[in-house]
Amino acid sequence: MGLRRFDRKFGTGFLRELPEAPAVYLFKDANGEVLYAGQSVNVRRRLSGYRNATRRKAHRKMRELVREADSLEVRVQSSQSDALLLENELIRTLRPRYNVEGAYDFLYPAIGTGGDDGQLWLCFTSQAGAYEPLALRWHGTYRPRQRARDAFDAWVGLLGRMGHLEPRSRWPEVPRLRGSRFVAVRRLPPDLCAGLRDFFDGRSDAVLARVFSALLERSAARAEAGDVQEAFRTLQEFYRGDVLRLQDALRRTGRDGCFVPQSERDALFIAARRADEG
Repeated sequence: MGLRRFDRKFGTGFLRELPEAPAVYLFKDANGEVLYAGQSVNVRRRLSGYRNATRRKAHRKMRELVREADSLEVRVQSSQSDALLLENELIRTLRPRYNVEGAYDFLYPAIGTGGDDGQLWLCFTSQAGAYEPLALRWHGTYRPRQRARDAFDAWVGLLGRMGHLEPRSRWPEVPRLRGSRFVAVRRLPPDLCAGLRDFFDGRSDAVLARVFSALLERSAARAEAGDVQEAFRTLQEFYRGDVLRLQDALRRTGRDGCFVPQSERDALFIAARRADEG
């Protein structure tokens, strides 16, 4: 039986020389460009999986990487947290072709809240800086993007049932950006803005109960009970799974506020994990 492709490319003794330790590994093409960056708490065991990849569908990516790579670099780290941080930085800066998670952090969205002249403003965007003149309070950034968008849409649906969604002609001046959304709502209870801020700040989700009670008194909302209940479920899951999780990571790393820039988000959660390990 001939040598496996992994052994032919990287050497029959490649795996034997690796430690059973945390490391980042880089598959590179003939030009030295990184095709894929990965990490493992036990790099010898992880790369053994690439060597022994079968024709199963689950192993297809492993087989492709071994076939296309010209070289394989391993950078041993002192801990898995260090490996995760290095992997995150390499993916974020190099954007290897075979990496998807973390490679496009510039798409991580934030949600902004604010208002003026009796309007409540709500904004969903991955370009928060473009809205600087509005002095919005930013929350996030969030991942995955779709879950944050679903939460934004759920809030818009509920607020539209409680108040009046303003036409664009009555908005403040806002940029037209692909993938971003902005709404202005009026005729809302005075305390709702503060409750919405508490929700996104991770201090309390009590505003959901207040909105629910208010909608019970509206016949139009009762007629759309299924949609309203789905919106509440979406927001409850978002609050527990995204808002509180972000606040916990900020707290454990000694950071204040409710916003982390896109380029720092993944590293924040890795640092929070490291704080737990310490």
